Amino acid sequence: MRALAGAAPSAAVMAVVKADAYGHGLVPSALGALAGGATWLGTAQPGEALALRAAGIGPDRARILTWLYAPGAALRDLVEADVDVSVAARWAVDEVVAAARAAGRTARVHLAVDTGLGRNGIMPADLPDVLDAVARARAEGAVQVVGMWSHLAFADEPGHPTVAAQADVLDDAVRRAERAGVGPELRHLANSAATLTAPRTHYDLVRPGLAVWGLTPVPQLGPPSWYGLRPAMTLEARLATVKRVPGGHGVSYSHHYTTPRDTTLGVVPLGYGDGIPRHASGGGPAGTPGGPVLVGARPGAPGGRVLRVAGRVCMDQLVLDLGPGATERAGDVVTLFGAGDGVEHDGVPTAEDWAQAAGTISYEITTRLGGRVPREHVGVHVLDDGARAILAGHRSTERTVRA
Repeated sequence: MRALAGAAPSAAVMAVVKADAYGHGLVPSALGALAGGATWLGTAQPGEALALRAAGIGPDRARILTWLYAPGAALRDLVEADVDVSVAARWAVDEVVAAARAAGRTARVHLAVDTGLGRNGIMPADLPDVLDAVARARAEGAVQVVGMWSHLAFADEPGHPTVAAQADVLDDAVRRAERAGVGPELRHLANSAATLTAPRTHYDLVRPGLAVWGLTPVPQLGPPSWYGLRPAMTLEARLATVKRVPGGHGVSYSHHYTTPRDTTLGVVPLGYGDGIPRHASGGGPAGTPGGPVLVGARPGAPGGRVLRVAGRVCMDQLVLDLGPGATERAGDVVTLFGAGDGVEHDGVPTAEDWAQAAGTISYEITTRLGGRVPREHVGVHVLDDGARAILAGHRSTERTVRA
């Protein structure tokens, strides 16, 4: 968070904590982001925003924005919880106004404009009708226009012409809102990639997501450390079985990997049922390299070696070929990914390394980790007394347990 705030010194910072904080744990991660300098939290779904408020993160600690809902959503609950609500269509104005009336208080809204992503947001051609409805609602005291915002389509390709073009569309939308008497207090457009690489888009508030958790949204430009980032999540497991097998022994379903010599196999009790991508299996007709795993050392410790998944990833387990001279035993710790700059740079696998092995992006690697993977949140000393109290209350009810 400090690195991201430094990258956008003219703007406030919203830490986007949707999808269980990209798999890191919603409430603990939100508290950590606030300790690092964020003053806003962003969630996709209303339930995520309400969970933050219910945990004790009040408006005195952070503003919260939520933006993705369908007609009939419980918007009154959001208004009563003092959560900012995004408006992306004409019908949403009517529903927010109804929620404000029912709650007996003014709703804080942000107008989402589709500046070119083609996803959620008000099309510029539809903006006059929406602005007219918002102006009437504002005059009634039903809404306060806090923000106007959009989302970028090509921010992960720094210098792409659409980035500046979308900013121009947002600028025009803001001018139109100001002429309609509902000019926003804040403008926001930048995601993680734009926060790091596109100062033109910083405006009043930036909304990093992936980068808050120390992963780079532009891996083609260099490792996370180039931007002052360090991956927050380390995924470890303990070997469940270690055994000798002869050469020519098939490994896992369909024998996509066959041992080339007498060797030692190690079984890791994690699989696609836990979120480990099956696409990161090793072997197959093309000899695809599997996902990387560090054995023989903890991240940051000397020694250790990186091995690749041997054969297909199963629902509950994956297999490593530990080699003929292996000294590992059942119970030894292995690291699937952790903090570092990746196999190419320092030998410690990262979520980005797994993404490359599976043909996806690092966002998916951390976000897809399932509920039966225990989380242990460390570094609690960075939190103030109030945040530690919130975390203590949350831990008594969360489903995950300390490892």
